[in-house]
Amino acid sequence: MCGIAGIFDLNGRRPIDRACLEGMNATQFHRGPDEGGIHLEPGVGLAHRRLSIIDLKGGQQPLFNEDGSVVVTYNGEIYNFPELTHELQRAGHRFRTHCDTEVIVHAWEEWGEDCVQRFRGMFAFALWDRHTQTLFLARDRLGIKPLYYSELPDGQLIFGSELKVLLAHPGQTRELDPCAVEEYFAYGYVPEPRSILSGVHKLPPGHTLSVRRNQRSAASPRAYWDVPFATAAPIGMSEAAEELTERLREAVRIRMVAEVPLGAFLSGGVDSSAVVAMMAGLSSEPVRTCSIGFADPAYDESRYAREVAERYATDHHNREVDPDDFALLERLGDLYDEPFADSSALPTYRVCEQARRQVVVALSGDGGDETLAGYRRYRHHLAEERLRNPLPLGLRRVLFGSLAQVYPKADWAPRPLRARATFQALARDAVEGYFQGVSVLRDEQRSTLFSSAFRRELQGYGAVEVLRAHAGRAPTDDPLSLVQYLDLKTYLPGDILTKVDRASMAHSLEVRVPLLDHPLVEWASTLAPELKLRDGEGKAVLKKAMEPYLPHSILYRRKRGFAVPLANWFRGPLREVMHERVLGEQMRDSGLFDERTLRRLVDEHGRGARDHSAALWSLMMFQTFLDKVQPTSPRSGCVLPGA
Repeated sequence: MCGIAGIFDLNGRRPIDRACLEGMNATQFHRGPDEGGIHLEPGVGLAHRRLSIIDLKGGQQPLFNEDGSVVVTYNGEIYNFPELTHELQRAGHRFRTHCDTEVIVHAWEEWGEDCVQRFRGMFAFALWDRHTQTLFLARDRLGIKPLYYSELPDGQLIFGSELKVLLAHPGQTRELDPCAVEEYFAYGYVPEPRSILSGVHKLPPGHTLSVRRNQRSAASPRAYWDVPFATAAPIGMSEAAEELTERLREAVRIRMVAEVPLGAFLSGGVDSSAVVAMMAGLSSEPVRTCSIGFADPAYDESRYAREVAERYATDHHNREVDPDDFALLERLGDLYDEPFADSSALPTYRVCEQARRQVVVALSGDGGDETLAGYRRYRHHLAEERLRNPLPLGLRRVLFGSLAQVYPKADWAPRPLRARATFQALARDAVEGYFQGVSVLRDEQRSTLFSSAFRRELQGYGAVEVLRAHAGRAPTDDPLSLVQYLDLKTYLPGDILTKVDRASMAHSLEVRVPLLDHPLVEWASTLAPELKLRDGEGKAVLKKAMEPYLPHSILYRRKRGFAVPLANWFRGPLREVMHERVLGEQMRDSGLFDERTLRRLVDEHGRGARDHSAALWSLMMFQTFLDKVQPTSPRSGCVLPGA
């Protein structure tokens, strides 16, 4: 993996400050410790940090075409580059290296902006074409690799792999986007295309951005791909399982090309175990596998990883981590730049740290839950939809909304016994119902959390609009497919892939994700929903496909993710730290929060009256962000996503 950065003068050919560009690039040294490169010409500056994986001697960047008129800085892997190289050579292009980077400049010459349609892999790149005076930015289809950009008041466009790259430019303001704050406390991350800062954007997955010299402002991103969810010829479970196995095997095979040590994460879950099983069948040497375990059995799943490792005789490395491993709190602020409330970032950091001791490239099982419907919340959503569907929305809002008002709140009770929550869910439409199910803090909780002054800044904006915007563009209205689509557009790139990218890059580790091979994702989206979620069993077709390869104890056990004991931490070893951060001067002076609500959350959790660990963790991560970035006050008003 690598890091990219750049400065482009939208209005002319003003000289680019080399020291400024070098400073931006230096902030992402961890993404590419092997080499660094800079290209400057009037009005254009491109920078690169390299983690060498393929063509170790010949893949330096920025990289040029034959006459030097096209130059690229690139982060990622294009797995079909050998085939594209041959095709482009037959078309007359001359190659000087054996790396996938050079494919990009020649593909641009041959196919222009449509070149991204030919790439199979993960990527974020910036390409400058001197002949057409065009800067072209692109991000892969699923958002595996990140790309931030910002248009400065002086007419410069700056970009980079992480937000810290942009913050190193003296012209980048640090004004909070109030809508992004609302979205963060709803989702636990800031979904694309926003960032936490006003004017800084993330290029959405499956989009490109093309800007030309002397444009008044940057153009809008253009979508070049979407998950189809198109109806295909129906196939049965056995046939689908057989085809899935072959597609997964191919996706794994093309991701095993590397000139450095390669291995895999192995958690003992279905997805990572399936990837390791395919790798073992494709490798003549034992697969290197890495996992972490916990001394506390309540959090430890290492025995399942060992079971798979023993079955395939892998070179397995397990590291036991103390479940009270909260020493990384400060580090998370440096890693994520934006506030990021997924507490599994802590064990993810540790497993990447463990893997880097053995390998430079690791394959992971990320993406299986979104692609093949593995989350338990999908079952809950479909159950609610079956209850909602018999009655029209208008009637449900009146009937169940009224019942929700008179029933007591019972968040402490098991889900089936929370009558008020159930009535509230039935009074909503499908998108709003799903939004409330995935929210870290629900609407009423965020309303009481924010100060009255900040609520006025929001001007009525609600984070549900992120999902509504995606649902409006969704190519399906099937209840299961729709929420999969929403997760593929939000949770996958905003949480899962962000978490892994920053944690792995902190250790200069490249992570590849076979289950997000886009032909596999496209094919899986066309499968009948009942092949993915059958009789309450998520990822049914994957589990059926893996029955010859993995034991029943791996395939059909209850799903568990990385977990950390937040509730216990905040009543024990982190009690004072949490108290100081949540109720400290910085949070108070921000003007964003209602002080009485903050004190209530801390007090109720400390007494054991309520579990507010998710809210308190979100607040702590937000305070860490404030402390690291020191933003100015929010700008006035909100702009809807995509506006």
